[in-house]
Amino acid sequence: MQAERGRAWVPWLVTVLVVLLAGGVLYLAHRGSVQAQAQAEEARKAADEATARARDADAARQQAEEKLTALQTEHTKLTTEKEQLHTEKEQLSQTVQEQEAELAKLKATYDDLQDKMKAEIAEGAIKLSQAQGRIQVDLVDKVLFDSGDASISKRGQEVLKRLGGVLAKVDDKAIQVSGHTDDSPPSQKLQTTFPTNWELSVARAVNVVRFLQEHGNVPARRMLAAGYGEMRPISANATPQGRARNRRIEVLLIPDLAAKKAGVRTARDTR
Repeated sequence: MQAERGRAWVPWLVTVLVVLLAGGVLYLAHRGSVQAQAQAEEARKAADEATARARDADAARQQAEEKLTALQTEHTKLTTEKEQLHTEKEQLSQTVQEQEAELAKLKATYDDLQDKMKAEIAEGAIKLSQAQGRIQVDLVDKVLFDSGDASISKRGQEVLKRLGGVLAKVDDKAIQVSGHTDDSPPSQKLQTTFPTNWELSVARAVNVVRFLQEHGNVPARRMLAAGYGEMRPISANATPQGRARNRRIEVLLIPDLAAKKAGVRTARDTR
């Protein structure tokens, strides 16, 4: 009986042992799963951190590249501005030199005119003036013409030969010769030839230009003639002195723009 009772406990013992073993196995399996999950979570976090670091590194790289590009652009801009400033400095220096040379030539011409015309300047028959790169020679009509006549007198020929000797050496100026009268109309005797002061002033200017060309060796292409009659007085016609001042020939030396343009084109072609 006792042996039978002992054998009756065996199944229960086995069951308990099986249950305990299964529980241990389950416990160990659960513990391993938790550890695996923890490790997986840590690995995920590590991967996220690595991804974030890579993203930050990429952003930093892009920012560095942008800064480098900006610096290169600024360097290129500064280099270009430096070159432009250098070019402008050279151009300014060249312009200053050209202006100084032109002023020196202008002064030389003015001084030459003063020397050649000093007698007429002293007596007030000729007036010289210089301003803004121009030279103006005012000759009262009695120096060049007889009263009411457009033909150049002997004294006028002498004066114009001296004047032409100076003008022939000036190669960078255009020469405008203009005739002017007072407001008195031509005498009845002259009206058949010169109906108005326009014709008289133009005829005198043209005769001066022709004389400078033929006897003063001044190139015709650099001269032009104009007549203004009584329309541009420099004094009132109320007095004999004022009327005498208005009867004049003006010789104006002005910059020859066509020659300068041709010189610029030539300079460009030789570069």
